[in-house]
Amino acid sequence: MDRLDNTIRPYAWGSTTAIPKLLGAEPTGEPQAEMWMGAHPGAPSRTGRGTLVEVIEADPARELGDAAVAKFGPRLPFLLKILAAGAPLSLQVHPDLAQARAGYEDEERRGIPLDAGHRNYKDANHKPELICALTEFDGLCGFRDPLRAADLLDGLGVNSLKPYVDLLHAHPEDAALREVLTAILTADPDEMAHTVAEAAAACSRLGGDHAPYADIAHHYPGDPGVIAAMLLNHVRLQPGEALFLGAGIPHAYLSGLGVEIMANSDNVLRCGLTPKHVDVPELLRVVRFEAGDPGVLRPEAAPDGEEVYETPIDEFRLSRYVLPEGTVAHDLTRATPQILLCTAGSVHVGEHLLTPGGSVFVPAGERTELAGAGTVFRATVVV
Repeated sequence: MDRLDNTIRPYAWGSTTAIPKLLGAEPTGEPQAEMWMGAHPGAPSRTGRGTLVEVIEADPARELGDAAVAKFGPRLPFLLKILAAGAPLSLQVHPDLAQARAGYEDEERRGIPLDAGHRNYKDANHKPELICALTEFDGLCGFRDPLRAADLLDGLGVNSLKPYVDLLHAHPEDAALREVLTAILTADPDEMAHTVAEAAAACSRLGGDHAPYADIAHHYPGDPGVIAAMLLNHVRLQPGEALFLGAGIPHAYLSGLGVEIMANSDNVLRCGLTPKHVDVPELLRVVRFEAGDPGVLRPEAAPDGEEVYETPIDEFRLSRYVLPEGTVAHDLTRATPQILLCTAGSVHVGEHLLTPGGSVFVPAGERTELAGAGTVFRATVVV
């Protein structure tokens, strides 16, 4: 079992205080957006035996277990993060596995460098993800009912939005959503910037359901993603609640602290709220134009006090233990690799004492006991 030393990524949208507060550290004044736990080559966790990438490469069967290696290959198939959003992230979608493989192979064949700004596919894997709130957490997830989106836009009283309102009343719903998103992302930039400015002023004045979009526009003035965001469900998670984001679902995190787990991939197609490349044709090919409830998840009780966030994905399985004072030790031994992360209290994992932000990597099959009083998230795989 290895205690992990993890990298904190300083993305501009990160909170300056949330991760330091969790860790009991002084803020630096700089944004601290994500703490990565895993074997992603971009920022692998460090152990006393080398990086987690090096540890796994030295003996994949020992570290991951034969079943996990047979199913996912000789690599840890998930990345666990603490995510702290102080400003909205880009509006984005992720491809499914077939789309990722085809897109990666196509860009490789065309010789597009992996670090090119217009590269869409950095690897051949999909990137489903789950975010679980540690504090109140705001986000956007999936398309609203088109008629509700039309009412939200119409309520702004902005004349240049009227064509979108009319389109959203058309049938079928998927075609209406596709046509409106296409129109927003391909509009004349100067005209759209003026529309966004008018819409932002109206959102500030109206408040209520419009208030989140005023804040988004404050961070991304003139960005067409502000209008695109109004097509999506606004979700406010309470601590312990989660969202699962599958392939093709447009989403963005707006504010709050959470535990995020995802398949080990970098594939992102952006829709707006970003200065980065937006490939509209490829985006429209990947987006699922389906309106519906975002589906807030709450953990389901499992044996021995474990609470599981059920998803249809095998690359990761996230659960948590909320341990009151005097809890009898739990046996967490499992035939698959695990990362255990403490987010509250003080717990013992084997010989390691974990406080908030502390984490360990547990090789497949290694005997593991959890004791203490606090909250621990458990990340593993399904084989």
